[in-house]
Amino acid sequence: MFYNVDPWAIVGAAVASMIIGFIWYSPMLFAKSWMIAMGYDPDDKSKLEELRKGAGRMYAIAFVLSLIGAFVLAKIISGLTIATPLYGMKVGLAVWAGFVLPVQWTDQMFGRRPFKLFLINTGYQLACYLAMGAILGRWG
Repeated sequence: MFYNVDPWAIVGAAVASMIIGFIWYSPMLFAKSWMIAMGYDPDDKSKLEELRKGAGRMYAIAFVLSLIGAFVLAKIISGLTIATPLYGMKVGLAVWAGFVLPVQWTDQMFGRRPFKLFLINTGYQLACYLAMGAILGRWG
């Protein structure tokens, strides 16, 4: 199962994606814009508290999903015999462009969600796949 991939690199890549998410969706970057695009009032303290209540479980699930994404990306990078961060990032970009971008854009169109929300969310995914690709290209 882990043949030709480093499990610690996979964990590191998944942790990196979580760190990127904490920063990306924080007040210093896109928290307010994301909340507005999602239809939430950033000044509604009760709604914010409601969102925080289930956050631990959602973060745990997000981490497991990040591990899955990192594992699959590691297998692709390993199969291509890539051993540099730059080429790992190129594979991350290709995976994002070929799989993540089309799915998220289709969801945005048919879900009639704001395009700004799509840009925030898919930008996060792009940053994650580039970071994971760099980590896995170097250590995976």
